[in-house]
Amino acid sequence: MEHELKDLRYQSRRYAKLQTLMNRVNEATLKKEHLKQSRRKASGVDGVTKDGYGANADANLSNLVKRVRAFRYKPLPVRRTYIPKANGKLRPLGIPSYEDKLVQGVMAGMLTEIYEERFCDCSYGYRPGRSAHDAIRYVDTVIGTKKVQYVVEADIKGFFDNVNHDWQMKFLENDIEDKIFLRYIKRFLIAGVMEGTERRESDKGTPQGGLISPVLANVYLHYVLDLWFERVLKKRCKGEVYYIRYADDFLFMFQSRKEAEEVMELLTSRLNKFGLELAKDKTRMLPFGRLTGTKEEFEFLGFTFYNAKTRSGKIRVGIRTSKGKLKAKRAEAKAWLRSRLTRPISETMRAIANSLRGHNNYYGVNGNTVQVHKLYLYVQYMYYKILNRRDQKGKLRYEKYKRIWDYHVQKPRVCVRIWAA
Repeated sequence: MEHELKDLRYQSRRYAKLQTLMNRVNEATLKKEHLKQSRRKASGVDGVTKDGYGANADANLSNLVKRVRAFRYKPLPVRRTYIPKANGKLRPLGIPSYEDKLVQGVMAGMLTEIYEERFCDCSYGYRPGRSAHDAIRYVDTVIGTKKVQYVVEADIKGFFDNVNHDWQMKFLENDIEDKIFLRYIKRFLIAGVMEGTERRESDKGTPQGGLISPVLANVYLHYVLDLWFERVLKKRCKGEVYYIRYADDFLFMFQSRKEAEEVMELLTSRLNKFGLELAKDKTRMLPFGRLTGTKEEFEFLGFTFYNAKTRSGKIRVGIRTSKGKLKAKRAEAKAWLRSRLTRPISETMRAIANSLRGHNNYYGVNGNTVQVHKLYLYVQYMYYKILNRRDQKGKLRYEKYKRIWDYHVQKPRVCVRIWAA
């Protein structure tokens, strides 16, 4: 499969449009995708799990390939579920059925290889070899070294729910000529959503949770925003201008206030043309950078960027955990710890260690040590407080608790260096 995918990159470099793609959705590639699936993932509307499908994997995969070849394979509606967001709202997720996960996984891998040769350097989300930390590092470097004086912080209102299917297919048709491959993508887009026992048609949007959704989103915004910036805005602006996108989160950074205001106006009409809308309450222009020294701040990928000062008094970019993200994480930790009241201490400590390690791995960038320690100390104190509530015979001495804590839970540390020491 790796050889076939590398071959797609070569073809994507060589040809304007790619053909004969669907034959790569075969027993070998589907079996490899089956082995990659996690046993802990929730099942879709079919209720099929990896273990259940794997009990007769060869026959199931053979039958699946026959249906795909005969164009009799039809994706099932995704199962709608919701997860809480930092702002208290709920984010909808669509969980595909098991066979849909397999076919989507193979097709998503193919699309990734095709478009890695075509995507612009300004996009970072859901791309191999690129991470959120790379995007944060880029923003820090640009503002810290270039003539940036204004930042446009923008947000698309319900992007994944409002992707226009016709435009999505037009964008894909610009690069892919395999009609069967494209028709199956369209089938995934219009498969519908099951919410409880009610099936809803999907005439727009691409459900978050599907394996193919991230790369389709990148293709959509590649044409709507990335190429627009590279081919139009960079030529239009006389002053310095920079742009970065991570999935549907993006920033513009300008030298000129006038050009920042002009692009904000153009951005609204540009998104509207493709069925998208700016979230006005989350979109703004602000003076920012080492040349302004303002007290303004903005958020990007869970971090707050603000103007700080070096020991010598020079202005530099400061980065800390977003207050909203930290508040939500504390509330989540408190509720979870209360639910663990009767669980063994060692088991809970191991779970705490894993959770804090994940938080530290993302937010543990240099310059953000204080904020990471805040959550660490909050969880430490909260669990001690909860343990003393359950102990009817007497309080757990803090010294003993601290020894148990230190044995299981590692102290926060800098995991990623955004800027040099």
